[in-house]
Amino acid sequence: MKTSIVWFRKSLRLHDNPALVAACENEQVGFILPLFIIDPDMFGGKFENWSPNRLRFLIESLSDLNKQLSTQYGSRLLLIEGKAEDVFENLEGLLGKSFDSLYCEYSSDPWERKKFSMIQKTLSEKNRGIQVRSIDSFHTILDVEKVISSTHFRNPKSMKDIDRVFASHFDKNEHGFYKIDDPIPEPEKIKPFPQISGIQSLPIEDLATQISQSVNTDIMSVKSYFPGGETEALSRLKKKVSGQVEYVNTFRKPKTMSTNTTGEPMEPSTTGLSPYLSVGCLSVRKLWKECEKCQRQGTHSQPPESLHGQLMFREMFYILSRSVDHWDNDQSNEMCKPIEWGDFDQEKMEAWEKGQTGFPLIDAMMRQLEATGWMHHLARHAVSCFLTRGQLWQNWKYGRDVFERKLLDSDWALNNGNWLWLSGVAPFSMPYFRLYNPCPDGKSSLNVEAVSAEFIKYWVPELKDFPPKYIYEPHLAPETIQANANCMIGVNYPKPIVERKECAKDNLAKFKNSLSRLKSA
Repeated sequence: MKTSIVWFRKSLRLHDNPALVAACENEQVGFILPLFIIDPDMFGGKFENWSPNRLRFLIESLSDLNKQLSTQYGSRLLLIEGKAEDVFENLEGLLGKSFDSLYCEYSSDPWERKKFSMIQKTLSEKNRGIQVRSIDSFHTILDVEKVISSTHFRNPKSMKDIDRVFASHFDKNEHGFYKIDDPIPEPEKIKPFPQISGIQSLPIEDLATQISQSVNTDIMSVKSYFPGGETEALSRLKKKVSGQVEYVNTFRKPKTMSTNTTGEPMEPSTTGLSPYLSVGCLSVRKLWKECEKCQRQGTHSQPPESLHGQLMFREMFYILSRSVDHWDNDQSNEMCKPIEWGDFDQEKMEAWEKGQTGFPLIDAMMRQLEATGWMHHLARHAVSCFLTRGQLWQNWKYGRDVFERKLLDSDWALNNGNWLWLSGVAPFSMPYFRLYNPCPDGKSSLNVEAVSAEFIKYWVPELKDFPPKYIYEPHLAPETIQANANCMIGVNYPKPIVERKECAKDNLAKFKNSLSRLKSA
């Protein structure tokens, strides 16, 4: 009997999984081997590339997938540690002539494409007719390769541009919505797991223990907003989107609260679904369709502020990450002005990353990231502006690397795109001279809650007894108020590491001068 391998890469789910369905429909196959590879090229040799939060989320997602495969289909998820190209060469040797096919989703990340090409070449050289198939329009709505190879393709730089891309690849239905394919249901049944000797499968519990020992943290004890897994993803989708007509139709991303839902400091005012999209616990097509169901029932917000608009921006960054050379660099990148940033400053970077800058909003948001692996998009605006063109004049790549390691929804295409955007260096960026005030009030475009300052007091407990009047600039509070709040600035909580107004003025001048030199070069 022939065996097909289904390689779960960024698709840790059963719903809308074309690779799994393709394997199930292969009439030549009698066995299906579901596979996830713990590749050191992705995670690091000692799992140092991912934070404990990201690793916990991954373990929970893998555990949920394995449980569903077991309880619903009598199958299981095979975990193998090693470089993907070596894993498949070893599996080919163990399976021999029974190895019929390999199915997985397409990935636009450059190293993932390189790996897949190596694997495809290795297996085809065996000359046994092994079918190796990477399926497009899986982790994205658009077929990335088809889009960038289109005759009239030009790099999209705005919502209008990406809307034109959608219009050139999708018709619209009678309701004016793009005809996006419906998500594929879960398979009714999955062919049995093959009985093969010699395969070294790593139990998920052992993997969690191994990771915990490597990073010196019990990753399964880390508390976060978001438990990993498809089960939780679909539950959150139902809670936040499916049938939530008013919420979906009035959703405007810039109007959501950066300091979370009032009265619930642990619950985002946005959907909180991005981590599940990142590792594929949730299908982007399913989210798109659930939003559309709500929007068909009445007047609704429009792109770019709507939920559909946010998903279209996601598509834009995936396309650019594939079509733009050096997408992740500040040199030789057509989407990045090579601004002359300051030298790496260890003291500034550590204060920023650890939430010890003396600016409570920045510190609360960075501590939230450290503790949970998540922060609101306006929080990302605030801390990235502060790090780069606002106050600290550090290269955006330094902040990008911190986000890459810590964010649950970290994604190479999106993370780089967002930092290019927020540091003011991209053609799709906001004007570089529009800075976010790290000491805002309730009228700020950062949408902070300033009446009770609950969010700040939750994440910066040193200030829990501070009057809200001084919560965003506690160093300005009279010493008597500091004493009454049991928090002396400079003793119990740091003084601001920079003078924000003076730095902002100097940095804007440096940005402008750097642009002038680029134009005259």
